[in-house]
Amino acid sequence: MSLKGKTAFITGAGRAGKGIGRSIAVLLAQQGANIAIADFVKEAAEAVAGEARALGVEALALQGSVTSSEDVVRMTSEVQQKFEKIDILVNNAGIVRDQLLVRMSDEDWHAVLETNLTGAFLCTREVAKVMIRQREGRIVNMASVMGVVGNAGQANYSASKGGLIALTKTTAKELGRRGINVNAVAPGFIQTVMTEEMPEDARAKVSGQIPLDRLGTPEDVARVVLFLVGELSSYVTGQVINVDGGLVM
Repeated sequence: MSLKGKTAFITGAGRAGKGIGRSIAVLLAQQGANIAIADFVKEAAEAVAGEARALGVEALALQGSVTSSEDVVRMTSEVQQKFEKIDILVNNAGIVRDQLLVRMSDEDWHAVLETNLTGAFLCTREVAKVMIRQREGRIVNMASVMGVVGNAGQANYSASKGGLIALTKTTAKELGRRGINVNAVAPGFIQTVMTEEMPEDARAKVSGQIPLDRLGTPEDVARVVLFLVGELSSYVTGQVINVDGGLVM
């Protein structure tokens, strides 16, 4: 599973603690990949970059918004300038603003769609230009099982993740002949800061619906991403892999 000499660009990877993006960055660094970490907060990105450097690889911390074309172009250029190439893109940046449909504001609808879906589109469009010239690359989009089955109170989030799944399949069809594999990972309930804020009885109820009888960990998700960005998945593209303990099947 060695990624020595590869460069991975991961968005939304600066969250401290149990963030999925951070776990992906650390695991890819452990396999030898140089890491570029984009986050809205520069200090958060730099903290994870420091963890990657401690593992013996080079790392670059980037500050910017994936919803801004200008920021995405700039960050992509900075990654190229430092590492000369981009082998892996993980579109991990995402937000939630839950509310029942009839109470959801225009602002909350647009904010989630712009970050979770438009952000992935902007990053993919820019990085794909680099990968096309290289004639190789791996793109992984962080979807969600809620984009597969929907969820009450998450019309904006579910729509953004469902759209991301469709974007994954379309991008895979467009870029496959250029040597670029595009796949999506759809996590279920994962132990993150967000799920830790759930009441204990609500977490227990959710766990009871999962055949494996536990919430997933960020590392569970990161290991699937590692598979998708490595050579073992060279004939896999346009797929959505649920990492949910059997919640959706």
